[in-house]
Amino acid sequence: MLVTLDAPYVDTSAADLSLALGGPERPALHVRELTLPGGLTLRLRLLGASHQVVCGGLTETVACLPGRPPHLPGALHDDAAGYRFTATVLRPDGDGLRTRVAALRAELADDPYALVGVFPGDVDAVTALSVRPDPPDGTVGWRTWHAYPQTNELVLTETVVAL
Repeated sequence: MLVTLDAPYVDTSAADLSLALGGPERPALHVRELTLPGGLTLRLRLLGASHQVVCGGLTETVACLPGRPPHLPGALHDDAAGYRFTATVLRPDGDGLRTRVAALRAELADDPYALVGVFPGDVDAVTALSVRPDPPDGTVGWRTWHAYPQTNELVLTETVVAL
């Protein structure tokens, strides 16, 4: 699902992002609730400052979080909780960011398990989330993309959670 957001673009760069687990649901610009095959329900939430996914008792937020120093780990594995997270920051050459974001918008626009928010002012300022509808091995997973055209950055995250 592709949505145009009616809110200012708050994020400034990949270096401003943090990962937070737990905590309250933050005010959202758009929410998409999904029920996966097997009955698991997730909420994909687009924030003015990036994204939040609510899955069962887990709340994952990747955003510019006021009062919290920015820190987006490259990897976080908590085997006891069954949680794995990875993040990568890409800085594509030339028109690479524009090309990647256009492909992402096209690929996910009609995906029933995705949400893409386009911020006003630049079609390349997007936050996108996509859930794997058929989780293997008793897990659920999602990927996110945060595009920062002003700094030519694309942040990719991937999360896998044991059910």
